[in-house]
Amino acid sequence: MTYQLICGSAPLLVSVPHCGTELPPALADRLMPRAQAVEDTDWFLDRLYAFATGLGASLLVPRYSRYLIDLNRPSENTPMYPGQNNTELCPTRFFTGEPLYRDGRAPGADEVAERVKLYWRPYHEALAGELARLHAAHGHVVLFDAHSIKSEVPWLFEGRLPHMNLGTVGGASCAPGLRSALSGVLAAQTTYSHVVDGRFKGGHITRENGRPAEGRHAVQLEMCWRSYMEETPPRWNDGLAAQVSPLLRELVLTMRDWRPEPA
Repeated sequence: MTYQLICGSAPLLVSVPHCGTELPPALADRLMPRAQAVEDTDWFLDRLYAFATGLGASLLVPRYSRYLIDLNRPSENTPMYPGQNNTELCPTRFFTGEPLYRDGRAPGADEVAERVKLYWRPYHEALAGELARLHAAHGHVVLFDAHSIKSEVPWLFEGRLPHMNLGTVGGASCAPGLRSALSGVLAAQTTYSHVVDGRFKGGHITRENGRPAEGRHAVQLEMCWRSYMEETPPRWNDGLAAQVSPLLRELVLTMRDWRPEPA
C-alpha cells in the first residue's frame, strides 16, 4: 500500500501529502547521495496531527517521499506558481536548487507516467473517495491539506516565511465563513506570525478539491518548521511541538465544527 487512510466520522479529512520518507531501493544509485536524507520532507506531520483522529477526523498519509512524486502537483505537471522557481511533479532539484539526480539519470516521460499510475493516482483516488463518503454522510466536507517547510528557502521564495501560512486560493477554495473563522483563530493569538493567502495560497490538492458551491471546502496550511521542530538538522522538538499543538487543535476543531450557512 502506498498510503494509509484512517477513516473518521466527522466531516473533515486531514491530508499530509509530503510527510512520506521512503524511497524505492531502485532509485538509490540514480539519486545524489544527499537525497537519501529526504531533506525536503514535511517532517513529522503525521505525528503532529495524529490528535485529529481522536477528534473524529479522517487522516490520509503517504508512504513515499515527494522526491519520488509530488502528490500536491497536477498529474500533467503544470507549474503551481508561474514565473517563479517551482518543484516538479517528479522533482529533479532539491529546494536549494541543486540537482537531485546524477547526470542523465532523471526520469523521462514514460517513467513519470508510470509513477503517476503507481503512486499519485492511488493517493488521489483515496482522497476523492473519502471526501465523497464524508460529504454523503454530512452534506458538506472540509479538506485540510497540511504542509510544513523550512523557514528560509531562497531558491523558492525571498526572505523568511511567517510561522503560519493559511491558503484558500484567494478565498475560492472554501466558504467565506470558514476562511474568516480560521483567520480569526490565527489573529487571536500572538505567539505565531501568520498570513492568509500570501506566498502559499494552496497547491493542487486545495485547488482541485475546493468546490464550496458543491459543499466541498478545502484549506491549506503551510507551517514553518521552526513552529514545532529544529530546522538544522531536521529534528523533532517536544517543547516546540507541545507549544504549537493547542493552536493546531483549535484550527482542526474549527474546521470540524464549522457548518455552512443554510441556502
